[in-house]
Amino acid sequence: MKETAFLEARGLTKVFSDPSRGSVLAVDEVSFKAGPGEILGLLGPNGAGKTTTLRMLATVLTPTSGTAVVAGKDILEDPVGVRRSIGFLSGTTALYARLTPRETLRFFGRLHGMEKDALEERIEALLERLELLEYASTRLERLSTGNQQKVNLARAVLHDPPVLILDEPTTGLDVLAAATLMEFLEDRKSAGRCTLFSTHILSEVERLCDRVAIIYQGSLEAAGTVEELAALTGETYLERIFLALVKREKGEGP
Repeated sequence: MKETAFLEARGLTKVFSDPSRGSVLAVDEVSFKAGPGEILGLLGPNGAGKTTTLRMLATVLTPTSGTAVVAGKDILEDPVGVRRSIGFLSGTTALYARLTPRETLRFFGRLHGMEKDALEERIEALLERLELLEYASTRLERLSTGNQQKVNLARAVLHDPPVLILDEPTTGLDVLAAATLMEFLEDRKSAGRCTLFSTHILSEVERLCDRVAIIYQGSLEAAGTVEELAALTGETYLERIFLALVKREKGEGP
């Protein structure tokens, strides 16, 4: 796997201006790395800064300070190159309701400049892998939430990007749809791709992630394997590890 399939946040900081509260520090000098063939889990409560961090990495938001290198490209110096090298998916990413899955993927494949025959081959492979073939000609507005999200995942990986950024992608999915998504991510890991994965579901983190980065109140509290975080906190289970780190930040821990 090429060295460019790599992600590194370097002191990412984001300050928003709020009419009632003034300047709001949403992300405070967050730094972490993820390598090829690695899934890094981003864990934190609502409002911790996870989504803002992911949006900066995906060039949706510009950092107030700091930067990041994604697939060998700097998010400030080459944002277009970053966008070409990533797949970005959140639980709220919308698609065109009147298009079918096959039409949707053709549309985005053309936007990526994919050659026609290669695009058609890739579309059929993804529809089969994500168990969407029987729905390929059905309008998205008639599909279940789970199948719509699987189409969204196919859209995000259609051009086979070296880096995939996922913001709570299993929100609203049933067990079967979530399982299909996780199996697909495991396939990408085996193929040497890099994935940054944000979720509130700890079982997904334990199953998928090689390492975990925990964010609280905009700051990175700790990053490492579950075993390393267990040694740091003296806890065994990921839920208790997370709570120990948060309580430590709040001054409630030992």
